[in-house]
Amino acid sequence: MSDLSPEVSATPPPSKTMDIVEIMSILPHRYPFLLIDRVIEIERHTRVVAIKNVTMNEPHFTGHFPDYPIMPGVLQVEAMAQAGGALLLTEFSAAEREEKLMVFTGIESARFRRPVTPGDQLRIEVTVLNWRTTMVKLKGSITVDGKLVSDATFTAALVPRVRTPKSEPQPEPQPEAK
Repeated sequence: MSDLSPEVSATPPPSKTMDIVEIMSILPHRYPFLLIDRVIEIERHTRVVAIKNVTMNEPHFTGHFPDYPIMPGVLQVEAMAQAGGALLLTEFSAAEREEKLMVFTGIESARFRRPVTPGDQLRIEVTVLNWRTTMVKLKGSITVDGKLVSDATFTAALVPRVRTPKSEPQPEPQPEAK
C-alpha cells in the first residue's frame, strides 16, 4: 500500500510571482520611488522578471521633459536594482529585512537605447552574475514590446539599516528652593 499523503516541508517553496503588496512587504521603497509593479518570474539565486507600467502621473515627467516625457535612465537602472532587490531580499525573513538594506555599490556599462515614455510597459529581467554573503553582482535589461531599451551591470551590498535613536525626554525643570 503506497502513502499518498503530501510531503510536508519545513519551509514552503518561494512564490514564483509577487503582486504589489508582496513587493512592498520585501522592499523598503514607497511611492513615488517604488519602480516595480509586479514580479512575474523568480528563480532563486538566479534571476527575476518584473513589470513596471509607466504612466504620465509619475512626478519625474513634469520636468523630464514637459513637451516630450521620457523616463530618466537613472530610474530605469533603479527599477532593475529594485527587481534584483526583490529577488535577493526574499532570502531573508521579515525580521532580518527590518535590520538590513540592499544598497547600490556600483553601476557599470549602463546603456540607454530607446526612450521610455508614458504608456510603455517595462519588462525588467535581472540575472545574478555573482552572489556572496553580503555582496551581489547583477546584470539587468529592460525591454518594451520585445525591444531592448536599456541594460546595465551593477553591484549591491547588504548593509545594516541605521536607525535614528529616539530622543530621550528631557526632565522638567524643578522649582528653585527658597
